[in-house]
Amino acid sequence: MWSYLFGTGATSKNKDAPKKAILDLREHITLLGKKEAHLQSQVTVQEQSARQQLAKNNKVGAKNALKRKKTYESQLVKIQAQMDSLEQQLYSIESANLNLETMKAMKQGASAMKNIHKGMDIDKVDETMDEIREQVELGEEISDAISRPLHAGAEVDEDEIDEELEALAAENVKQEVIPPQKLPSVPQDKVREWQPPQKAQGEEQEEEDEEEDEDERALRELQAEMGL
Repeated sequence: MWSYLFGTGATSKNKDAPKKAILDLREHITLLGKKEAHLQSQVTVQEQSARQQLAKNNKVGAKNALKRKKTYESQLVKIQAQMDSLEQQLYSIESANLNLETMKAMKQGASAMKNIHKGMDIDKVDETMDEIREQVELGEEISDAISRPLHAGAEVDEDEIDEELEALAAENVKQEVIPPQKLPSVPQDKVREWQPPQKAQGEEQEEEDEEEDEDERALRELQAEMGL
C-alpha cells in the first residue's frame, strides 16, 4: 500500500483500481436499489391480497399471501443490509482515494518548492536584501539632492519687513482721516421745492368710492357670518 501511495513500483492498473472499484460499487448499489424497490412493491401487493382474501372469507388464501409477504420482507432486509455494507465500503474507498490525491498534490507542491529554493540560502537572501536597502537609501539621497534649488534666494530680514508693514499701516490711517472736499454750492434760485403731484378731483372721488365699496362688502360678509 505504501509503495502505491508514494508511486514506487506502481503500475497503471493499480492507479486506476480505486476509480474502477468506486464505479463498480456505485453501479451495484444502484442495482440493489432497484431490487429493493421491487421487493417493497411486492410486500404491498401481498398485504393487499391478504386483505381481499379475508374480505371473501378465504382464510387459506389470506394466510398464503401473508407467507409470501414475509418472504419478500426477509429478502428486503438482506438487500438493505447489503446496500448499507456497499455504501460504507464506497465511502471508505472514496475517502482513501481523496487522501491519495491529496498526498500526490502535496508531494508535487513539495517538489516545486524544492526546485524554487534550489541554489538559495539565507545568507544570500540577507546579502541581497542589504544591497536592496542600500540602493533604496542611495536613491532617496539622490532625489533629495536633485530637488534642492540651484541658487539660494536672498535672506529676508524679518525686522525690516515688520517696519515696512507698520509704515504702510500708518500711511493708510493718514489717508482715512483727510476731510472730504466740499461740493460746489448751488444758487438758491436754481433750487425748486419738490411738491407731490396733485390728484384730479375725479380721481379722489373714485378712490373714496372704492374705499366705501370695500367697507360695505366687509360689513356684508361679517353680517352673513353672524347670521344677521
